[in-house]
Amino acid sequence: MEANLRWQGGMQFLAEADSGHALVLDGPPDLGGRNTGVRPMEMILMGLGGCTGVDVVHILKKSRQAVEDVEVKLSAERADTDPKVFTKIHVHFLVKGDKLNPKHVSRAVELSAEKYCSASLMLRGSVEITHSHEIIE
Repeated sequence: MEANLRWQGGMQFLAEADSGHALVLDGPPDLGGRNTGVRPMEMILMGLGGCTGVDVVHILKKSRQAVEDVEVKLSAERADTDPKVFTKIHVHFLVKGDKLNPKHVSRAVELSAEKYCSASLMLRGSVEITHSHEIIE
């Protein structure tokens, strides 16, 4: 896997992954940015959400669960001083579907957190990550 970032001026960078997809990263105005893109730490948080979300959907579909929608809500706390690393992240899943088995949903969240989500497993050595979920019929 590779990625390339090219400075666009100010604090803005154009990031492109080897998959061909691109996005803009930028900083806040007080750091010289123009607030035109996602902050790098926001990208880490969103990457974690995407990683675990894909896992949960995949696991539930393999379990023949009638999943209609999944929303992943993340909240993070950061250190007060530089480097302002994440210290805690909570991942909450809202899983909507028809007659979802609570045991399957719980197991999918657990498997993603403990076995499959590379982003979560990479971060958990230095960040306290917790998970919760609710089922919406």
